[in-house]
Amino acid sequence: MVAFTRSIPQTLAAFGYLNLFNDVGCKLTIFCFRAFRGLSISLTCMLCVYQAVAISPATSRLAPLKISIPKHLQYIIIFLYVLYYSTSVTTALNAVSSLFNNTIPPYTFNLEYCFVVGKEYFVYISMSFGVMCRDLLFILSMIVMSGYILRLLYHHGKKMKNILSSDNSQKGRRAEAKASRAVVTLVILYIVFFGIDNIIWVYSLTISRVALLISDIRDFFATLYTSVCPIVVITTNPKVQRKLKLVKMKKEAQPTESSTHTM
Repeated sequence: MVAFTRSIPQTLAAFGYLNLFNDVGCKLTIFCFRAFRGLSISLTCMLCVYQAVAISPATSRLAPLKISIPKHLQYIIIFLYVLYYSTSVTTALNAVSSLFNNTIPPYTFNLEYCFVVGKEYFVYISMSFGVMCRDLLFILSMIVMSGYILRLLYHHGKKMKNILSSDNSQKGRRAEAKASRAVVTLVILYIVFFGIDNIIWVYSLTISRVALLISDIRDFFATLYTSVCPIVVITTNPKVQRKLKLVKMKKEAQPTESSTHTM
C-alpha cells in the first residue's frame, strides 16, 4: 500500500504525468501513505515485542505478558490503526492538487503531483516533530527488544554447547546464527532507512521551501523500510523457505512425470 500510494504516483510525476489527482484524490493518497507508513513501523515493532515475549524465560519480567498479549492482541492492533488514522487526518486535510497562481507558499511540501501546505509555522513544526517522536518511540522499542532477543539467543547458544553433542551443537549454532543475522539485519535496515528519512525531514523543517530533489530522496527512503523490511522477514522465515522448496520440487517433478507419460 505504501508503494501504491507514494512510489507509483511519484514515479509517474517524475516522467511528466502531472495532475494525477484532484483535491480529494490528493487528500486520500496522502492520508493512506502516512497511515500505512506508520502502521508498517508499529506492526513490525509489535511483532518484535511479541517474539521477545514468546521466547523469554519463565523467570523474566516479560513472562506475565505471554498470557495477556494474546488475549488483547486484536485490541492492540485496532489501537494502532486508530492511532495512525487519527494522526494522519490533519496532514491529509492540508493536501491540495494545485496552488493559486502556481506559487508555492512557504512551508509547503511539494510532491510534484500534490502539495501539503503548512498554514502556521508553529503548528507545522510541532506536528512534524510529534510525528517523528511517535515513530521514533516504536523504533527504539524495536531496537531494545531486538537486542533482548539477541541476548537470549547468545545465552541459549552457550548452554547448548554444554548439553548437545558436537554435531547437534553445530546444527543448533547454525540455526541460532541464522536467527541472529535476521534480527540484526532487520534492525540495521530500520535504523539506516528511518535515520536517513528523518535527517532529511528535520532538514526540511529548517527551510521555507524544500527542493524537489530533497523531497524525492526522502520519499525513496520512506518507502524503502516499509517495502524492504517485510521482504527480509519473509525470506528469513524457515516456514516460507520450506514452502518455496516444495514448490520448486513440484515444478522439477512435473517434466519427469510428463516425459514418463509420453513414453
